[in-house]
Amino acid sequence: MSKGSFPEIPRRPGALRGAPLAVSLAGVAAAGLAGWLMWDTGGDSGDGAKHPVGAASATKAPAPSAPKPPASPSSPAPGKPSGSPSQKPSPADDGPLPDGPLKGKVVVVDPGHNIRNSQHTAEINRSVDIGTGHKECDTTGTSTDSGYAEAAFSLDVAHRLRTILRAQGAQVTFTHDGDRPYGPCVTERAEIGNKARADAAVSIHADGSAVGNRGFHVILPAAVRGGRADTGPIVGPSKELGARIAGKFVQATGSAPSNYIGDKTALDERGDLGGLNLSTVPKVFIECGNMRDPQDAALLTDGAWRQKAAQGIANGITDFLRG
Repeated sequence: MSKGSFPEIPRRPGALRGAPLAVSLAGVAAAGLAGWLMWDTGGDSGDGAKHPVGAASATKAPAPSAPKPPASPSSPAPGKPSGSPSQKPSPADDGPLPDGPLKGKVVVVDPGHNIRNSQHTAEINRSVDIGTGHKECDTTGTSTDSGYAEAAFSLDVAHRLRTILRAQGAQVTFTHDGDRPYGPCVTERAEIGNKARADAAVSIHADGSAVGNRGFHVILPAAVRGGRADTGPIVGPSKELGARIAGKFVQATGSAPSNYIGDKTALDERGDLGGLNLSTVPKVFIECGNMRDPQDAALLTDGAWRQKAAQGIANGITDFLRG
């Protein structure tokens, strides 16, 4: 798919949150995403947003013990991430918020997994209540064949995203910043967004599926109700947030929607993820690509591409918040 071929979604009048979806997602899919093949696959079955592994899918990657040192930016080794393994916050990330179009808005950014999770298997494997059932506290995530961890990728993109959003005046809250021994659990990740009364929340991931499965997809909360879970109030605005992020991600990165999840729409609805089930604010997950596919891995390990990914996510959030 060429850059910019995902059709623009008309802006909404009126309130920013809780408004009905202003455009038919089916129309978006038919107009902008036709022609992409769908494959039946899987990945990590934890709340890292992956689907159960199918017979034709790759198994979950071994948990990395620590991110590998970056290759020299001038001549990165094949399959190694270019640029720093975790983008350092800019000075603006710690300073006062500038005036901008997102002034007064709160965005919660959830970097998927934690690079130290593999050192705390008992803690992350303990069961937590997600309202409609029980799942692991957290999972280790996946990695590329060369050992670039999903947790390192997600934190790097999160730092880049924070810098972009703060420059527009948004208050950005992280669920963690690589400073915890493990986790946080999926229940706490949701609670951080709820307590912040976020106007939008995004969880950043990369998939761990079979070779040949390529592209990105955005996971939306299904309508679920049970225990502490009641996504009814957020299903509509979350779909709108997800659709806008998907469209802007295509434009910024040139990446194709997933050819194996989402039925050619780049959107996938899930009711088994605690991070979505327990959210009371508009929230989505984005799987930026498949780390187990060599072509997608070449993008995910490239610092310049990760900057484009962060920009696409930021553009979608901005579009949603500005209505």
